[in-house]
Amino acid sequence: MSKQDSSFLIRRIHSLLGVIPLGVFLVQHLVVNHFATRGEEAFNQAAGFMGNLPFVIFLEVFVIYVPILFHGIYGIYIAFTAQYKYGYPSTYRNISFLLQRVTGVLSFIFIAIHVYQTRVQVFMGADLDFDLVADIVENPLWLVFYIVGILATVYHFANGLWSFAITWGITQSDRSQRIMGYVSLLVFVIVSFIGIQAILAFI
Repeated sequence: MSKQDSSFLIRRIHSLLGVIPLGVFLVQHLVVNHFATRGEEAFNQAAGFMGNLPFVIFLEVFVIYVPILFHGIYGIYIAFTAQYKYGYPSTYRNISFLLQRVTGVLSFIFIAIHVYQTRVQVFMGADLDFDLVADIVENPLWLVFYIVGILATVYHFANGLWSFAITWGITQSDRSQRIMGYVSLLVFVIVSFIGIQAILAFI
């Protein structure tokens, strides 16, 4: 396998992991958090159910953390080695290309801090419940950080769907790519709404 073929294969794997399992987990995680809009007890029940799944440690390590590390580290490499050509062939697409790299770095930082503030604290003896998150976002600076982090992560996922469809040969014509662009925008709006509603429910 040539270096070019190897690089293409790695990029395909990187793209796939961004959708499955990471994109699926992102949506599922925000939906579980959205139970906070129904009250403290509803969130605690939903979080408790997820936290007590069979083989939860195995699932977290191999379905979430390992893919995040690979996707994040390789994504940062792409972000700092990418070449930008503004205005050609599409200014909108070049801006999206840049934002994809910027939000990728922001998402990686946000996820690392979020994992420390939640999963690591639970490992050290804290309860994974409503109060854990509420205590974090009680600080206005952390609340802003979480809102920005959620928006960046959701944008990275939604816009990544567009490039994923191209990378895997799903959208090859200009028309299909344009339609996928609208789909990605719709995903961003819906999932962002769920995520922001969820985090504000902890205030």
